[in-house]
Amino acid sequence: MLDSALRPLIDVPLNAVGRRMSAAGISANAVTVAGFAIGIGAVPAMVLELGWVALGCLALNRMADGLDGAIARVRGPSDLGGYLDIVLDFIFYSAVVFGAGLARPDQAIWAAFLIFSFVGTGASFLGFAIVAEKRGIKTEAQGRKTIFYIGGLAEGTETIIALAILTVRPDWLPWVAGIFGAMCWITTAFRIGEGVRVFSGNQT
Repeated sequence: MLDSALRPLIDVPLNAVGRRMSAAGISANAVTVAGFAIGIGAVPAMVLELGWVALGCLALNRMADGLDGAIARVRGPSDLGGYLDIVLDFIFYSAVVFGAGLARPDQAIWAAFLIFSFVGTGASFLGFAIVAEKRGIKTEAQGRKTIFYIGGLAEGTETIIALAILTVRPDWLPWVAGIFGAMCWITTAFRIGEGVRVFSGNQT
């Protein structure tokens, strides 16, 4: 929901840093993998109740996620880069929720619900992207991407906010999971509806 509004504000500084990193010989894929490795550190940090360390891991991961795209815009996007970006993002998002469940095992059912909700948003997102690619449907509403990005109530910015809260307050897991999980299912329903609307023609 907020991604499109924030994109013009963050692209300019990210692109400037991305150009410098590209000139220094740093590849987008290296930044993607390094950011993922750092981000996963949030899980043990949450278990050890080192909330600010976990939040730092999250912040560095998200910074890397922006920088890899900026570097790719300089060097040109690649299929491998797009693949790694989306796969590692989805794993990282679920890992933080898993960390919250480990930190508060008595509330693990809420972690399971939120990961379940992520499956809905992820499946509806990727399913739409696959068919959109097949039909040659393009958009740059979320910036230049290697696959079609369909929006919704729960997008990247909202996900980061929810995960950031969990890193420092895993005891808020039921509230975060309940509210953000509902947003995920609204997003999933919207994307399914859009899929039905856009792809209903030319049935075979």
